[in-house]
Amino acid sequence: MKRFLTLCFLSFALIVTLASCQTGKISSGGGDIVVASKGFTEQDILSELLAQQIAATTNLKVEQRRFTSALVTHNALVAGKVDAYVEYTGTAFVTILKQKDIKDPKLVYEKLKQAYAQKFKLAVMPPLGFENTFAMVIRGEDAKRYNLKTLSEAAEYTPKWRGGFGYEFMEREDGFPGLAKTYDLRFAQSPRIMDLGLIYRALLQKQVDMINGNSTDGQISRLGLVVLKDDKQYFPPYQAVAIARQQTLQKYPKLRTAISQLAGKISADEMQQMNYLVEGELRDIQEVVSEFRKSKGL
Repeated sequence: MKRFLTLCFLSFALIVTLASCQTGKISSGGGDIVVASKGFTEQDILSELLAQQIAATTNLKVEQRRFTSALVTHNALVAGKVDAYVEYTGTAFVTILKQKDIKDPKLVYEKLKQAYAQKFKLAVMPPLGFENTFAMVIRGEDAKRYNLKTLSEAAEYTPKWRGGFGYEFMEREDGFPGLAKTYDLRFAQSPRIMDLGLIYRALLQKQVDMINGNSTDGQISRLGLVVLKDDKQYFPPYQAVAIARQQTLQKYPKLRTAISQLAGKISADEMQQMNYLVEGELRDIQEVVSEFRKSKGL
């Protein structure tokens, strides 16, 4: 019986250990505030930004946890396992609230703010200043040669170009089918469906001439690429916003002030640069964020 109970205990301990690993905790130590990341470089940077900002402007100890997706992170926030994280308005509006796309960034933000307060008791803080949305990317040399800045301008040249897009982008309702219709994009041949890990390489090697990426990808600035402006506002807005539990903000009044000081502080170019420093130059995230905060006088 002792062996059986010991085996059960060890099995339970192993399950608990594995479950805790799934959250991908970055740091621990019984912090007053827990901030989260959705599990990719940009999110890790933004999580560190929140952590440093809170620690530097309040007397609160901060812990960080790393999750795997928007839905998992949102559920952890609602359940009180974390206190704050950075989300993108379009993701929250469509994925969490299950609403149809709205193109007006201000309207999406206001509706999101109201719905999150009423439904989840969560506060949607002021936007950080940048969006991370789908981006149509071309080589810098082509943008210069043809003097291209917008998708409308590029549509004149796409009949001689080759497109290379990710599977999800080709299938999504707000992806290529609607984009092609909006801008009358026609390519020399059917666009290639490509692995996102290879898509930038294919563009550089001139296997394709236009790809889809994310507007704050570090590779864009690192490789001298150009994002074409979505001048017809086809893509929904994906403003970066910090979301926090109302209960936590009430418990720690200085927390709201600390997070609000980040409003409008990060441009898309600055977010690109931080992503590049971490991914391209393998810089330490804490150092990159610390340098950014100093540059902004935070």
